[in-house]
Amino acid sequence: MTAGPPPVGAMIDGMPNPTTDAIRSAWAALGGDPADAAAVRPTGPAGVLPARLPVTDLAVACVAAAGLAALELGRARGAGTEPVTVDSRAVAVSFTSDRHLRVDGQAFSGFAPLSRFWPAADGWVRTHANYPHHRRRLLATLDLDPARPDDEALVASVGERIGALPAREVEQRVTAADGLAVAARTPDGWDAHPQAAAVAAEPLVRLRADAPAAARPAPLAPAGLPAAGVRVLDLTRVIAGPVATRFLALLGADVLRVDSPVLPELEPQHLDTDAGKRSTLLDLGRDADRARFAALLADADVVVTGYRPGALDRWGLSPEALRRHRPDLVVARLSAWGGTGPWAGRRSFDSLVQAATGIAEVERRPDGTPGVLPAQALDHGTGYLLAAAVLRALALRAGDGGAWTADLSLARTARWLRHELPAGPVTAAGPPDPGPWCAERDSPAGRLRSALPPVTLPGGRRDWASPPTRWGGDPPAWLTS
Repeated sequence: MTAGPPPVGAMIDGMPNPTTDAIRSAWAALGGDPADAAAVRPTGPAGVLPARLPVTDLAVACVAAAGLAALELGRARGAGTEPVTVDSRAVAVSFTSDRHLRVDGQAFSGFAPLSRFWPAADGWVRTHANYPHHRRRLLATLDLDPARPDDEALVASVGERIGALPAREVEQRVTAADGLAVAARTPDGWDAHPQAAAVAAEPLVRLRADAPAAARPAPLAPAGLPAAGVRVLDLTRVIAGPVATRFLALLGADVLRVDSPVLPELEPQHLDTDAGKRSTLLDLGRDADRARFAALLADADVVVTGYRPGALDRWGLSPEALRRHRPDLVVARLSAWGGTGPWAGRRSFDSLVQAATGIAEVERRPDGTPGVLPAQALDHGTGYLLAAAVLRALALRAGDGGAWTADLSLARTARWLRHELPAGPVTAAGPPDPGPWCAERDSPAGRLRSALPPVTLPGGRRDWASPPTRWGGDPPAWLTS
């Protein structure tokens, strides 16, 4: 008989263990039983995502919380509880998966040339222009021709225009044009902002039963696949939401990602985050596609959305409207800035949230320029917390009933990182060798190398169930059971 893991928060060599404390913090935010956290065995070195902030602890804690929630759902479906191991090296490679992605040996650049920090007249601005429509809006705001190529001359022109303006004026102008730019703030500057106050008033994870529904006992599930038979509509883009639904697919869920044909996804993004799922296109502005979507909803268990609050309401995708099709539907919603406050309706991405919330200042480089976290940890971490919330909601629905809603935001995860996670000693093991934590397989796009799942359940899959299908290439239908 092997010894169990030390209890979360235990002392190691007479010192508090910040990783296990972080796991306890994440699991508590999800409303989990504190005793369950002892089922996690954290292994691997500290500091594999080197930073001044406790990024490695955040990453391991979020993945561990998702593993704990999967174990809980497994118990609700007749499985036993065995310890789940979370290795910091596997987590680090997973959180930097875009850097390890290869198709027929080809690597991909994570950011477009116009997605970067720019010196402004009184500080720094961070822009995001990876998607063509965001690039057009940025350039139009700066009175530059969007038809120009992304060469050194255009980068210089953008730098000149931004450099002549105060940082917050650039932020205001680009945002007013539905583009993406934020002024880089100090930690104190962000904490004094009204949006920071709104974010601080929200829980890290809001998981609640907001409508009555009868309990739906879950049938027995195969070993290691507690989400088998669960149908998930994935209405997310970019990283955090797709990471969440990819984990649900790893656990056996039938995940169908639905996109608009007028907003294509970047292929590297799709290849990196959509393993194990299928991908279809529906234009909800067309009657026929709305009818197809309603048919999918009628048989769905979970809907995951990743758009700013209220953005999908006009399509009848508020939780209340969705539940007209399925009264006990689990609805999980992800946003950048939270559900309330003056910025709640703004678009954003991990890199911009880091800049606005003071993280870029905390991680400032030796040359004085703003820094970044060693991974898009707000995205990946929030994605695993979102998956954990869905899994807990399914377990609670099976036993207690109710229509459950989960709400999370990147900005609230940033606050957790900056203010609430225990800060351990600054260590820097450095990035691990990715080789043991990646795998290759054939895919419709070519020979694909990608990061392996950062955690697997006892008896579960060690790799994603299938490579990504072609974006938009699947029919709008559930798999036959």
